[in-house]
Amino acid sequence: MRTRLLPLLIVLMAGVLLALGFPLAMSVAAAQQQRVVVDRIDDMARFAALAQFVTERVGAGDERQKTLEGELRSYHEVYGIRAGVFYRDGDAMARAPIGWELPAGGEGRGAFQEALQGRRSHDPGQVWPWQRGRLVVASPVVRDGDVVAVVVTDSPTGEMRSRVVQGWLLIAAGEAAAMLLAVGAAFRLTGWVLKPVRILDAATHGIATGRMNSRVAASGGPPELRRLARSFNEMADNVEDVLEQQRAFVADASHQLRNPLAALLLRIELLALELPEGNEEIASVRTEGKRLAQVLDDLLGLALAEHAAADLQVSDIGELAAERVASWRPLAEEKGVRLVAEGLGAVTAWADPVALSSALDAVIDNALKFTPAGESVEVTVASHGAAASVVVADLGPGLTEDELERIGDRFWRSNRHQNVKGSGLGLSISRALLLAGGGSLSYERNEPHGLRVTVTLPRTAPHR
Repeated sequence: MRTRLLPLLIVLMAGVLLALGFPLAMSVAAAQQQRVVVDRIDDMARFAALAQFVTERVGAGDERQKTLEGELRSYHEVYGIRAGVFYRDGDAMARAPIGWELPAGGEGRGAFQEALQGRRSHDPGQVWPWQRGRLVVASPVVRDGDVVAVVVTDSPTGEMRSRVVQGWLLIAAGEAAAMLLAVGAAFRLTGWVLKPVRILDAATHGIATGRMNSRVAASGGPPELRRLARSFNEMADNVEDVLEQQRAFVADASHQLRNPLAALLLRIELLALELPEGNEEIASVRTEGKRLAQVLDDLLGLALAEHAAADLQVSDIGELAAERVASWRPLAEEKGVRLVAEGLGAVTAWADPVALSSALDAVIDNALKFTPAGESVEVTVASHGAAASVVVADLGPGLTEDELERIGDRFWRSNRHQNVKGSGLGLSISRALLLAGGGSLSYERNEPHGLRVTVTLPRTAPHR
């Protein structure tokens, strides 16, 4: 979630900074050019004051014209700015450098025409850093209320464009620093907002995997998430109470029904003594009674498995699997099934030895039930980084895709195998025993046919 929220915040903040940066950059460029324009206007005011005394087309020896030409020449030599005073018809009164002519068109001619109307060039076109143009500013020379000449300056823009670039670099550096601060603030903000969500996700996963005591500390984060954490804890408490009541009911009912059932089975045995030997009805009742007793025992085992805490310790999975294979091999030989063990070396993992042994017994028993004579059941132990596994693969009829999704559900049995002895609770008990210790039980098809059951155990200490 953070990977989706953080880019969104960064894009929004970048948009805000750019929206502020572009107008600021344009303002810096305009301010630098306005500064140059104001300087040129001040300079032209001095030249216009001198030009007021040179209002007639006098000879080159006129002292006042020489003075004006000397000022313009010095101005050009010092600042590199071309400047001149031009009569209304465009003829030069004085200019520097010699030979410089009034621009025939463009902004220079426009500024000259504007000055002839008595207005100064206060707003020439903006010169940007990537343009290599010049800045032309004109100011009128007024005598007795009439415009008699125009002072024109033609300035290079290199220095001005350099100052604009420097200003833009400062703005870019400021925006980069602001962006870094904004990204840091976004990290802190998303962390503050999402921390309760991550805790809630971990607690939800814990409850989903059987750790019913998982709770969320209702502190930190926005008020809505704190309220959600409190609601989650209340829901988890209610769910745990309901499950505890359910387990207690199943355990009590199973325990209470065992005594009447035992008495009933005893009476059936006594009744069988009064009937002819081999009576089919008595044999059927006796079989169903024993099956019911097995179901009650499995229900009680399931309730205890879901309620009891696992005694986790580092265990040699290979050794435990070898013991269970050795225990089931006589039954396998009696049925004509080969029980094969592979990779039963020293593989350690965190597990409850008793619970793991019970789970392996249920899985191997299930494989032997459905494997026909002449086929084999393979038990393989392996380690995969942070987990160890025990795989029991049989060559029985296997299950369909729909049946694979339901296997392990309580009391579920395939319609094709209803005549096989069992209550449908063995794998449910195995899953509950493994889940309490951080393990898992998974099912898949075994090629070319059959079922592959994988018992997975953590190699690192699971979270309590």
